[in-house]
Amino acid sequence: MTTPADDASIEYTPIEELSGRGEATDNIARLAELFPDAVPEGRVDLDALRGLLGEDAEPAGSETSGRRWVGMADARRLSTLPATGTLLPRPDESVDWDSTRNIVIEGDNLEVLRLLRRGYTNEVDVIYIDPPYNTTNDFVYDDSRVSTVSEHEANAGLRDEEGVTQVGSGSDRAAERRLASARHAKWLSMMYPRLLVAHSLLKETGVLIAAIDDNEHARLKLLLDRVFGAENFISNVVWDGARKNDSQLISNSADYMLIYAKNASTLADVRWREPKEGVDEVFAAGEAAWAESGHDPAVATRLLRDWFSSQPEGRFTAGITNYNTIDDEGRIYYGDSLRKPQPTGTSRYDLIHPATGEPVRMHPNGWVFSRETMAEKIREGRILFGSDHTTMAYYKRYLSEAVEQVPKSVFMRTRRSASQRLAALLESSVFPFPKDSDELARWFKMIASDDALILDFFAGSGSTGHALMDLNAADGGNRRYMLVQLDEKIGNGGYDTIADITRERLRRAGKKIAENLTLESAHIDLGFRSYRLGPSNLKPWDGTGELNLMESADNLVEGRSTDDLLVEMMLRLGIELTTPVEAREVADSTLYNLGGGTLYAYFGDNVTTQQSIEVARALVKWRDENPVDSDVTIVVRDTGFVDSSAKLNLDAAVKQAGFTTFRSI
Repeated sequence: MTTPADDASIEYTPIEELSGRGEATDNIARLAELFPDAVPEGRVDLDALRGLLGEDAEPAGSETSGRRWVGMADARRLSTLPATGTLLPRPDESVDWDSTRNIVIEGDNLEVLRLLRRGYTNEVDVIYIDPPYNTTNDFVYDDSRVSTVSEHEANAGLRDEEGVTQVGSGSDRAAERRLASARHAKWLSMMYPRLLVAHSLLKETGVLIAAIDDNEHARLKLLLDRVFGAENFISNVVWDGARKNDSQLISNSADYMLIYAKNASTLADVRWREPKEGVDEVFAAGEAAWAESGHDPAVATRLLRDWFSSQPEGRFTAGITNYNTIDDEGRIYYGDSLRKPQPTGTSRYDLIHPATGEPVRMHPNGWVFSRETMAEKIREGRILFGSDHTTMAYYKRYLSEAVEQVPKSVFMRTRRSASQRLAALLESSVFPFPKDSDELARWFKMIASDDALILDFFAGSGSTGHALMDLNAADGGNRRYMLVQLDEKIGNGGYDTIADITRERLRRAGKKIAENLTLESAHIDLGFRSYRLGPSNLKPWDGTGELNLMESADNLVEGRSTDDLLVEMMLRLGIELTTPVEAREVADSTLYNLGGGTLYAYFGDNVTTQQSIEVARALVKWRDENPVDSDVTIVVRDTGFVDSSAKLNLDAAVKQAGFTTFRSI
């Protein structure tokens, strides 16, 4: 076994010494680069920092608008801590492990988010979450550094020095106790660090959708204003479900989706649109009417209008029923207004009627088109004139040009059907009130590109993953998902945890979708990689300070595989989990090649001098087979050599071959 003295000349940097974006160490380093005077000897001088920031800095103890609660500072600190665990790969629980780019992770989502931060900062397109609504029985997240109810009461002045709770109508704290402020504070302290880390994962063009009900809606809105900035708020979408006739006063059937952009300015030219419901039926009816009429526009129009009249009341919106006329080319249209919404200096001019030669009646605001555009539209036959100039003129707008509409901030959809579909898929009603995968697919279709990465760190039964597979199957997209679900016990229907339900739903949904794939959608990804959160493979590191890799004969947890080490290495170095990995057996262990030759990893144990020579030759050979323009990194197991000679041999050989960047684990 090597010793510190033996290794004095070897410059392998332990990956445990690295820090990542958003972690406290990295935050301080960035401040030091910008304001060295405010970070003397590695400690932040807040008074000096305020002085350097000038008048825009808030003085200490100042009051600001927004949500504050007891435990807020502790919750914020949780977001800056480095991850201390790892993700353990579970190919046995996965589907298409080698080829899939979807990920399902079981474990506490705060630690998982911290683990993902290095590799996925600014990489996620959409975050959708459906967090606990903080009712009496759905709050299961309990961060160890978040205050207890008793601590909250003491910090908030609800308990005196003897620990007696102030109660009674005369207490100035009685109203706050009735509002259960401790419960709300604990929920906010749970959400705050998770949202802070999640914010860093979003791309600048990214969007977050957070589902919530009335219980914490107001608090979550203020919290998201704080994390994302009120200027990046997009909408408070109301999802109206089934009426609750057993309610005493009001049927509170609405849930909400709070939607925020990471940077609203990046969406300035983006338009969210969805197909008008029933538009395909109208096109089919128009084609049938055109054929039945013998290509007579008047008869075809009458037949189309008769068809509209035969439909149930409310079946179509005015945005579709207005299109009830068929022209001499068989195209469905309606006569749209030509008035300008607001008058301008160039909107008022004479539009000459082609038959009478007189100016057509004009709205006081003038015409929507300029003179030049209007003349072009007339040449195209898009302006509809009446019998003479005393009638209004209209714009001939085709239905084919108006098949999409902007989504409304209020919509109705019963939630019962989602529960029924999941129960049918799992052949058991083991998960109450799942989110509707069809509705989620609708929103993902509108706001995400067809190759988006979508993160859901309150995954529940896996509705987000199911929705994306359905959506990809429908349009041939390549969207991928990353789901995180706590190992919350459920003990129902043969499932130990909710995460078990998540994985089984995705397996069954993928099989069902595969039965109906078309040639165009045959390529879609219906698999997922399963991981479980666990303690670090390194034993004694607690996430702070420097790990002494030489304190014991082996710094690795017993029973862990080289695949386990590979995943932890990827997380610590900020490498995406679905990065392509190739493997070759060399010297009784596995040599890994990541990203097509940009990084090689070898975690062999008890490596002899002869074996280290074999590893060096294999590295050079593989590098030469897959040359890359960028620097190449080598990662080895620091305590994996039988003696210093074996390690020095590997070190000398790879340096001589031109490798320059070395890491150890």
